[in-house]
Amino acid sequence: MRRERWQTDRIIGIVSRSDLLRVFLRPDEAIREEIRDDLLEGMLRLGGTEVQVQVHDGVVTLRGEVENRSTAQITERLAKGVDGVVTVRPMIDYAVDDMLA
Repeated sequence: MRRERWQTDRIIGIVSRSDLLRVFLRPDEAIREEIRDDLLEGMLRLGGTEVQVQVHDGVVTLRGEVENRSTAQITERLAKGVDGVVTVRPMIDYAVDDMLA
């Protein structure tokens, strides 16, 4: 069996900061569309009237009203998981607190 030797004194490539952060450098409109289309309408079956999405420099603001508190919290958590989102500012009211013990 032959062993290969790895040379450690040669540069084989360069990784820049922009390469590492590329996933976070999405346009605001792409982030807004993913949250609106995939999360709100697709997963949660919310129409465009319940929750409005604004994005500025990766900061997502969610405004509106939903039926249950749990839906408001799920909406916030899902939005935080979208690539490119820096933070989420939830401003979602709810009619029923379905999380009471």
